[in-house]
Amino acid sequence: MLLKEVARFSLQHRTLYCYLILSIWIFLLIAGMYKYIGSIENSNNLLTAKGYGYRKSNAYLSDDVDPMERIRAKEINQTDCAHPFVIVAGEEGGSLEGWSLEGVLLLIRHGDRGPMAHVRGIGEVDCGYENDPALARYVSFLQNSTTSSTTGGHWMKTGPFHGFPLLPAASKLCLLAQLTHKGIAQMLHVGDIIRQTYATALGLNTRVPISTLRTTPLNASEGVTNPTPGSQYTIDDVVIYSTRYRRTFQSAMALLFGVLPAEKWLALQIQESHSLSYCFSDCACPQAEKLKKMLANEMNGHLAKHPAIGAIAQWIGAALLQNPLAAGQQVNPLEIRDALLAHICHAAPLPCRKIRTNVHVADGHRYGTKVGSSTQDPLGFDVINIDQDESALGGVAGPPVNTEQPDDLDATEQEPEIEGCVEKSHVLALMSYIHWAGMKELYSSTMRQQGLLRSYGLLRNIVANMLKMISGDRVKFVLYSGHDKTFEYLIASLGVQLDNPFIPYASRMAFEVYKSDKDTQYYFRLVYNGRDVTNTIDVCESGKSLNVPRGIRGGRGHLCPIENIIRFIHDDYFFSLNASNYKDACLAQTKQDGYF
Repeated sequence: MLLKEVARFSLQHRTLYCYLILSIWIFLLIAGMYKYIGSIENSNNLLTAKGYGYRKSNAYLSDDVDPMERIRAKEINQTDCAHPFVIVAGEEGGSLEGWSLEGVLLLIRHGDRGPMAHVRGIGEVDCGYENDPALARYVSFLQNSTTSSTTGGHWMKTGPFHGFPLLPAASKLCLLAQLTHKGIAQMLHVGDIIRQTYATALGLNTRVPISTLRTTPLNASEGVTNPTPGSQYTIDDVVIYSTRYRRTFQSAMALLFGVLPAEKWLALQIQESHSLSYCFSDCACPQAEKLKKMLANEMNGHLAKHPAIGAIAQWIGAALLQNPLAAGQQVNPLEIRDALLAHICHAAPLPCRKIRTNVHVADGHRYGTKVGSSTQDPLGFDVINIDQDESALGGVAGPPVNTEQPDDLDATEQEPEIEGCVEKSHVLALMSYIHWAGMKELYSSTMRQQGLLRSYGLLRNIVANMLKMISGDRVKFVLYSGHDKTFEYLIASLGVQLDNPFIPYASRMAFEVYKSDKDTQYYFRLVYNGRDVTNTIDVCESGKSLNVPRGIRGGRGHLCPIENIIRFIHDDYFFSLNASNYKDACLAQTKQDGYF
């Protein structure tokens, strides 16, 4: 009887038993999958944030490398980083024998900044700069100055830069795409060079009677004090342009603080450039975009022919970048270079990649990396996202890094296994390739064509301001605060010959306008980072420029007739593009796709 009841019960609940068995099987299957996935993560953690720990390797310029490697490493450190103490006056003019300086147009690249991509362990890197009297004086002035122009270290003048901070948000951290205090120091040193070389010759710091002052809507005298009765600094002899990025605005203001008296500096008005190429009204150009893609394909083709370099870039990228590409995708070597410079330029050790084994993590932190960390601004400051638009790199600011090891670590924990560190030989090999590829890119016909189209608006503005300077206008000094691409396009369009295809931080390019003391002839010089490159310009080479003594400075300088560059921009500019004007050049197409 009992067996009969059990059999009947079993038949009635057969469906329930099936569900129970199926549930147990699914549970065991999921548990097995998690265990398998976990083993993969532990053995192949190169591309996971959890498996990465920032661990210091040897210093980049340490003595444990081959002497030749050390020389090359030092060269990269000095040329690409442009430390403030190496920024000195060069062949800038201002006192050429028999010539009067009429004006200067200065193009600058912003100072040292944080990386453009999200770099692992970047919070361990000290991006501050100390023991610089000029920097200390500038910071003190901003912190103690409360006027109609500045309040709490912010620029309060009306205009596109109203409310912009004049100093980086943090004095030590390398915030994503933001200027560092070292970058401020660089620009103050450049400003000191500009003041010594040009300010007196141009009369930028000379007071004039109030009755002779003329103001414009762009350069009003708001905020100017008048300690000398009957005289005042003129404002409209200085014109400033900046792209709407914090790093370019802060760089321009730091430079000008080193050039001008404080009361004149407080009265400045800054105009905005809506393009990093300073195209002004000549911006829309589909052909330039097409050339950009063609150039990228050319560079990818070069990289494909050097698989060893591609492997090095992938390896370093996996160690440096918090968001490396998936397997099979090629990392951009320029992005790796930018991330490396964040370490090299701040004397930080190169990072290592590692596997963690039985490491106790307290409060989510270990070796400077927080597990599951967010990508918020570490200090809670508002970071302008457009500041991430340079050299096609991107990312967001990283979390703060805890450099202190917790006191309550488990005594039985094991040190992570080091898979390998980024070696100096890796860096030198990659940098050498990037330099070679950069030269190929900068002086390729594709880049020349793109440069002509991209920098047309800027060159038109430069020539227009030159004409103002020689016609008796008050404008004496024009500043364009831009980016490396601003330089590259202009260099390509003019045909300037350089030894380094990359534009270091705080670079400067000055167009100096001169008038002959003997007649009414006007000439100009082009000086790049203290080097006279006038005779390398297409419109000034092959005997088209003069070679004149530099007076008390010693040496000689090259002078090119202004009419040469005027004729170039108005008559000959589009000749190599098979067009007669900007509009036609931007739309020109032939049956041969990609060529015009």
